[in-house]
Amino acid sequence: MNKKILLIEDNIDMRENTAEILQLANYNVITAVNGREGVELAEKEKPDLIICDIMMPVLDGYGVLHLLSKNESTAGIPFIYLTAKAERSDLRKGMEMGADDYLTKPFDDIELLNAIESRLKKSEILKKDFSKSLQGLNEFFNEVKGIDVLKKLSEESEVRVFKKKEEIYKENNYPKGIYFLSSGKIKTHKLNDQGKELITGLYKEGDFFGYLALLDDGKYSDSATAMEDAEVCLIPKDDFHALVYKNSEVSRKFIKMLSNNLREKEEQLVKLAYNSVRKKVADALITLYNRYKKDDEKVFSISISREDLANLAGIATESTIRTLSDLKDEKLIDIHVSKITILNYEKLARMHN
Repeated sequence: MNKKILLIEDNIDMRENTAEILQLANYNVITAVNGREGVELAEKEKPDLIICDIMMPVLDGYGVLHLLSKNESTAGIPFIYLTAKAERSDLRKGMEMGADDYLTKPFDDIELLNAIESRLKKSEILKKDFSKSLQGLNEFFNEVKGIDVLKKLSEESEVRVFKKKEEIYKENNYPKGIYFLSSGKIKTHKLNDQGKELITGLYKEGDFFGYLALLDDGKYSDSATAMEDAEVCLIPKDDFHALVYKNSEVSRKFIKMLSNNLREKEEQLVKLAYNSVRKKVADALITLYNRYKKDDEKVFSISISREDLANLAGIATESTIRTLSDLKDEKLIDIHVSKITILNYEKLARMHN
């Protein structure tokens, strides 16, 4: 199927000539005579790429890009500015807003087609779904190395094996990079004012962790420890910054990959503040189920210390043990040494305070 291109240009000669070039190259071309019409067409047609003049009546190119970037369905569409030589000094504004490329008028056929082909190719790379494994991570890095604005990406990432209960990083230390969990289970945790540990995050194979400190250029707000033997890949700090800050395409892709637990943390804080002890333990078990159950598992079991479960629930270990015993008597769970098996997910999930 031919790629669909939206051309937004108010000059009729430029619009018709450019559209003809694109049509001869077998692109499906949609045209708009001003920015407002262009935004409407982009939202309706979802083109594969947008070419947009900067200086236009009704709504200029900056306004077009601003509106499209606020819409989740159009924010990821590759965007190429058209600019006259006299407007080159204003070009930085467009690139900082998230434009992917620009062409200076007048441009020839080859220059136009090469720019389009390059942006479409890179867009396809970033739409690709990479498996959540070390191989998938390496595939992602290999693909984005082809994007010319990224000056430096790691050729090799450090992989280290952490034993159960071994610390990966410590609260208040400065980060060396972002971590990718290739296998095993990791918890992040911190101490409250009373010295009690609270688990702030649970991570499984295919997850990134330890990235928030890099995003705000600060220290770790919690610590990370292996809950079982784990293989962890460290992506150096400079490479992370190159990915996130130096290219809008990669930024959108990478941020999406990293945003797997922010909402969970917000929900966890609400539950810790208002739920009963019984509800907190049930919610902690449901969290473990949702985080670690594999698709092919008919019955979910997990080995976890009572202390870790209590820290996840935000209550005392003794209260956790008593509540687990009650839940076992009610046949909602089964317990064998450190292993907990969830027998009735629905009742646990629907438990009231």
